[in-house]
Amino acid sequence: MSDMITADLVDLDLSAETKEAAARALAERMVALGRVTDLDGFLADVAAREAQMPTGLDGGIGIPHCRSAHVTEPTLAFGRSASGIDFGAPDGPADLIFLIAAPAGADDAHLTILSSLARQLMNSEFTDALRAVGDAPAAAALIRGDEPDAPAPAGSEDTVASAGAASPAAATVTDDTAPATVTDDTAPAEERPFRIVAVTSCPTGIAHTYMAAESLENAGREAGVELTVEPQGSAGFTRLDPQVIAAADAVIFAHDVPVREKERFAGKATVDVGVKAGINRPAELIAEVREKAARGEVSSGSAPASPVDRAGDSGEGYGTKLRKWLMSGVSYMVPFVAAGGLLIALGFAIGGYKINKAPSVMDHFLWTQADSWAALLFQIGGVAFGFLVPVLAGYIAYGMADRPGIVPGFVGGMIAFNINAGFLGGLAAGLIAGGVVMAIQKVNVPAALRGIMPVVVIPLISSAIVGFLMFVVIGKPIAEAQKGMTDWLNGLSGSNAILLGTLLGLMMCFDLGGPVNKVAYTFATAGIAVASPSDSAMKIMAAVMAAGMVPPLAMALATTVRGKLFTQTERENGKAAWVLGASFISEGAIPFAAADPLRVIPASMAGGAVTGALSMAFGATLRAPHGGIFVVPLIGNAFLYLIAIAAGVCVTTALVIVLKGLRKPVEGAAPASGEGGTARTAETKQPVAA
Repeated sequence: MSDMITADLVDLDLSAETKEAAARALAERMVALGRVTDLDGFLADVAAREAQMPTGLDGGIGIPHCRSAHVTEPTLAFGRSASGIDFGAPDGPADLIFLIAAPAGADDAHLTILSSLARQLMNSEFTDALRAVGDAPAAAALIRGDEPDAPAPAGSEDTVASAGAASPAAATVTDDTAPATVTDDTAPAEERPFRIVAVTSCPTGIAHTYMAAESLENAGREAGVELTVEPQGSAGFTRLDPQVIAAADAVIFAHDVPVREKERFAGKATVDVGVKAGINRPAELIAEVREKAARGEVSSGSAPASPVDRAGDSGEGYGTKLRKWLMSGVSYMVPFVAAGGLLIALGFAIGGYKINKAPSVMDHFLWTQADSWAALLFQIGGVAFGFLVPVLAGYIAYGMADRPGIVPGFVGGMIAFNINAGFLGGLAAGLIAGGVVMAIQKVNVPAALRGIMPVVVIPLISSAIVGFLMFVVIGKPIAEAQKGMTDWLNGLSGSNAILLGTLLGLMMCFDLGGPVNKVAYTFATAGIAVASPSDSAMKIMAAVMAAGMVPPLAMALATTVRGKLFTQTERENGKAAWVLGASFISEGAIPFAAADPLRVIPASMAGGAVTGALSMAFGATLRAPHGGIFVVPLIGNAFLYLIAIAAGVCVTTALVIVLKGLRKPVEGAAPASGEGGTARTAETKQPVAA
């Protein structure tokens, strides 16, 4: 670890007031040492990781971290804040901030050493020493483990000191299985400690994974139980000995990404929570799983909770879970939409509007004819589009019930496709399949059958039930509802079409790539996900794509026209927003919306509404399920389509400038350099940083 942190990477008087400014201040030190090549690119990666889950921990610790292509070598920077900075921890602001930067292809030894630091942070002696240290070199030495009296976690061999002094192999977290070999497996249960195996994992696999492991181990020692942890981090993981798992009385999953090889733990009392629960309340989890074991509650399948439940604890409401299940299906469907839709659009562009009547390329294909290549592209795209409804249904079920839900979900989705139940049928099939599998998993089956449950029994029974419901009970009503919606869209004209365009424009710009945005996008793509989409469906697609380009382009224009209203960081983001907006990446406006949501979001929605309404009024059409300048040749009434976008951009730009101009800025609100990246207004006295 000696080369990961030096005195130059320590700031004991960190003056930043927001987590973004803190990350920037520490990252600038990395840039100065050549550890980070692109400051804004790296900070974008840090922000993306932060958006997945706050990195604040109980005890006054903030640990922003990411893997990034802009990092040249694994680096750790440390800052100490006198006033505290909000990193989203339940107990309040953090005064100890660690910024961990790992290269996109970091080697295992370095990541393991960083994981050792994460474990150290669970030791109060270590954090107390950091709060008391007087100078940067001493702080860096303490973190590296150079000090002979550097604190180490009680009972742990996985210390920062040993990681810094020993070979990389000695630093790996492989001794977690040791406690399980201490006691006699043949002793009666009442004569031996209660045994728990646990798995921890987080999206990055650098910090929270190992902090949760350390927290659970410490709580296990205090509770007098044998607790063995398998941290599944970025550096890979060492599987628990099957005998250790077999001897365990219960399982704790503390994770935000799917547990690898989860079927190993089936048939035991299980608690399944997010990784932060493993850090913040390990004693509660141990008590809860012991109670389940005492009641005889065991998992009968591979997963009592879904992969999309990993982002939070088990106390989420049904509405939140339903949104996650649906978004799981949509996220897997979108690549099929993009690939298939663009291929079909290219087929039309090259071969003309009659290309859908071309014979199969299996029967007729001439290498020298453009029409043959157009037919090939069109037919490949049609095959990709044929997967949309099954993939949507299959991965909604997967989001609900993990891998056992995939088979009945795909079966139900394909039935929906075959009976013309379309997008609505896919939604229903996915939810039904997931619900059926979850119900089957709750049945307590004999131990002899548990091994075949996920691969034979659950797929067989659930597919039969879902197939029966889709074919006989609900398939026909859904198909009729789908046909009615299609007929209604085909009949839209005049003011009705303009109102729909306005609504879709508002939705596209409300959360800039979030769930509401995705609902509008999915609604539009569902309409063109057929071989011969209607004219109304293509108008809806055009309106949605046009509105989605407005926010980033407007922010880029606003920072160019009235740069003094924006910070240096926002002006730099504005340059990137030109490219992002032109490529139909609405997320390019997120830095501006996060810094000033009450002005940016309403202005964006107004511009999006104008663009959506004008696009529908002009009759612009789009066959491809994507926007941006590269699909302009595929747009019907392309000139008027661009006029609609320009009008919306001008509206949003004008509103943003007016709203921001109503504030009375302090001199220097837009600093000449990026130091701190913050500005304040005399009116709000709050940061306006991206």
